Amino acid sequence: MNDTTLDTIAFIGGGNMASALIGGLVQSGRAPQSILVVDPGAEQRQRLEARFGVRTQAAADATLAGCSLLVWAVKPQLFSTAAAPCAAHVGQALQLSVMAGIRCSAIAQALGQPLAQARIVRSMPNTPALIGRGIAGLYATPAVRPEDRARVDQVLQPTGALMWLAQEADLDAVTALSGSGPAYVYYFVEAMMAAAAEMGLTPEQGKQLALATFDGAAALAQQSDEPPAVLRERVTSKGGTTYAALQAMQADGVGPAITRAVRAAQQRAKELGDEFGG
Repeated sequence: MNDTTLDTIAFIGGGNMASALIGGLVQSGRAPQSILVVDPGAEQRQRLEARFGVRTQAAADATLAGCSLLVWAVKPQLFSTAAAPCAAHVGQALQLSVMAGIRCSAIAQALGQPLAQARIVRSMPNTPALIGRGIAGLYATPAVRPEDRARVDQVLQPTGALMWLAQEADLDAVTALSGSGPAYVYYFVEAMMAAAAEMGLTPEQGKQLALATFDGAAALAQQSDEPPAVLRERVTSKGGTTYAALQAMQADGVGPAITRAVRAAQQRAKELGDEFGG
């Protein structure tokens, strides 16, 4: 084993989430040459080499035998194909998955390992991880050691907050809330921008006002000891403008509709897990 394969972190897939993790690793001081990315896309490999100085290759081979941590970052529907050439080389490595819908049992099966012995951590991050402001739910199989958890923490912390879960099934709820959640925020922002246009503001003004409002309200809620319901009540004077807006939302069933939407996302996450095995 040469120095470049010693304690290698290997990524299977080099897309946006992999790039976010690689960027955090390099910024925290890990040598780029100790990171290997396997991705069939030539353009993607060239971009990663130029941006981070990491090693890349188009296909999995025995080089992976030198990795101590393997990060699965491919699309769920590509996992089976990607795992086949890896299985013979990565059995001793800690496995970290950032794939949606692929359960630990499916990963263990693809690697030819009993689930009880497989060291697998499943993570459900979200897209704000790309700017270091994400949040990820994490689940570890029983074989994962305390030092393995610490290593995963080190890899993922540059992307944002982390939440360890006791049950793998809870990742479906995390997927529904925070994994899909950024899209809910953007959807609400789009609606606010449309209202701004109807009221005569420019699209840029509507966007700036909506985004600043979300950013500030979220920051205030983070720093406050009060629950969101109390914060809402404090800006809702009976008969005032906020009251009128919230009354309209309640009349249209916005709250229950959001709950139904999140539960639909949770159900779909479960269906994806069933579809991809495990």
